[in-house]
Amino acid sequence: KMTQQMRDLQLAQARKPPGPSSPNAAKRLYRNLSGKFRVNYTSFDEGSLMGRGEKEKLRKSYLFQSNAALFEAVELQDLDRVQDMLKHYSPEELDLNTPNSEGLLPLDIAIMTNNAPIARALLQAGAKESPHFVSLESRSLHLCTLVREAEQRVNELMAQVVNEAPNADCSEKEKQLKAWEWRFRLYKRMKAGFEHARVPDAPSSVHLSVASSSSLQVTFWEPLSVNSAVVTKYKVEWSCSPTFSPLLGEAMIDKLKDLHFTIQGLVSGTAYHVRVSAYNMKGWGPPQASVPPCAIPSNWREYDGRAPRRRGQAEALDHLLSQVKTVHQHCICHEPCKNQPQSRKHSVSKSLKHLFHPGSKFLKTLKRGLYLTAIFYKDDNILVTHEDQIPVVEIDDTYSCLLMQDFLWLTKVSCMWDEILWLRQCVTVSQSSCSCILQTRFKMLLAISQMQGLLGIQDLGQVFFEPIKDKQGNILIVTLKEVKTNQTFESVRWVPVCKLQTSRKSVSSPEEPTALDTLLISIQDKLAYHQRSSHALSPGLYLGYLKLCSAVDQIRVLVPEQLPNILCHVKIRSNPNISREEWEWLQKMASVEDPVPAEPEADRSQNPLFQELQMAIKELITLVNIPLQEAKDFRLYSQEVLDFGDQVSFLLLLPPSDDVCTAPGQNNPYTPRSGFLTLPLQIFELGEER
Repeated sequence: KMTQQMRDLQLAQARKPPGPSSPNAAKRLYRNLSGKFRVNYTSFDEGSLMGRGEKEKLRKSYLFQSNAALFEAVELQDLDRVQDMLKHYSPEELDLNTPNSEGLLPLDIAIMTNNAPIARALLQAGAKESPHFVSLESRSLHLCTLVREAEQRVNELMAQVVNEAPNADCSEKEKQLKAWEWRFRLYKRMKAGFEHARVPDAPSSVHLSVASSSSLQVTFWEPLSVNSAVVTKYKVEWSCSPTFSPLLGEAMIDKLKDLHFTIQGLVSGTAYHVRVSAYNMKGWGPPQASVPPCAIPSNWREYDGRAPRRRGQAEALDHLLSQVKTVHQHCICHEPCKNQPQSRKHSVSKSLKHLFHPGSKFLKTLKRGLYLTAIFYKDDNILVTHEDQIPVVEIDDTYSCLLMQDFLWLTKVSCMWDEILWLRQCVTVSQSSCSCILQTRFKMLLAISQMQGLLGIQDLGQVFFEPIKDKQGNILIVTLKEVKTNQTFESVRWVPVCKLQTSRKSVSSPEEPTALDTLLISIQDKLAYHQRSSHALSPGLYLGYLKLCSAVDQIRVLVPEQLPNILCHVKIRSNPNISREEWEWLQKMASVEDPVPAEPEADRSQNPLFQELQMAIKELITLVNIPLQEAKDFRLYSQEVLDFGDQVSFLLLLPPSDDVCTAPGQNNPYTPRSGFLTLPLQIFELGEER
């Protein structure tokens, strides 16, 4: 008999004992575990006499009990308990896919009692169906056996209770009788659930899109019907024939957290048909063909054979830099530093002690001049000197007006902090021309070297996009770096930002704060900017809005405050690829007089990109506060798709030609809402590269 064979197999494998036999036992066990199991095993009292072997036995005992508690929570249809256990314990700790003594898994019980919420929670955690159920007949036979044996056990216990006189043994038999009556009802409910179930309907929708020149993306949704059993897996099939004969390939999807699949290794230019089927304990349902019914792997670059813009750029720049270094390596200015290491090898914990050395050259107050400050932060704390000051060094005490070009040059230097020594030597050679600009930049490099030496850290982080100026003639350049390590540094003082702000005694008036006071007042905004500027977009195709404004010495670009390293944008779709057919359509739209895409009604439903793009344009122009009636004067940039890696791409929406860049003194015809700022174009480019 199958049930007896399964039990013998479990005993032979020395698996865990069966779980509690009643709902009350389950509740008691779960309450017991909720207190014990949420404590890490490392929290046991190390001073106790219990050996490691005994602790491991205790740990395994808790794991076995947790598995029994999960079974009981599923049997009781207690969704909250199931979700709580899946949240706190891993599938391995719960033995999620190990059958119990009846040959059942938690997922089997959930789907045969038709408890869809619990079944979905288990499936997302990686639960499987029992491998013993190889056919409908084997599942039916197993359920009939469980019901028959439970009914037989109930009858035996009932006879014993009726015939025996009241005593302690009789009371125990009554408890067993109640437990088996409850289990008998559970098995009958599972058997009825299986008998009344039917195969699932086809998935409610299957969307097919082109992911690259060799892959297609399939996205599908659950069947709409609620009368069939819970779907436990899906099958994706593809073929070059609409009849799916011959079949080129298929894939099983049993991880149901995200219902999508990418078909890889396809031939570019070949049309593929795709369909998806759903499976439950009664078998496979009918397939659902994709929309569109077929797709051709391709990429927009195939339209004119264009190579990726950034291909080989990083390698070329590295090669160019190495050539420059080779030319300068025999220069006499490098002789004194031949024996100096290229980078300081001090550990951060040791070198940061310089912050507290009485002889450090950090400044407490600012006089009229140009200064550099480095802000290192971790969570809500920042690093300060032994006098509770933010590290500041002097660049030039006679410099009263920072030229924008010098500042932008320094931002580029921030991309090669490790090369400061080499840059200093090169600038020293060039100083023979007595150029004012070179002298200023040499002093900047000296200040950077001083800051690196005092901190013992090469990487000073990212330069904030604008220096801080005050009416006393001080200019403060700020760098920001987040310290993500959990290491505790010896003799280093991390101070909460709020405490530093309240404890500092200002030496200026509120009407005319010094640059240091302004920094402390706005430091949280600067930290927030730095964190947001390192955020990345989720994969997808985006519509960006390019808006520039020019000044005498710079061009600035409009960006959102929440993501200042990216243009103002909205997401078009999750698939970043533009296919060759879509790009041909965009080129066709660019050739007509209407700048914004327009199509006959009959063609709109046939072109998903048109609908996606139309919705994105409306959302974007609303976001940047452009009147809808003005959209007819805007146009899509049709020269290329901007690719940022393999997962993010951009189409650009451009204002009318005369309004792309607002000239000095010219009024901006479209004033964006709050939540935007303008960055110098070079700063934006560096931020995007990071």
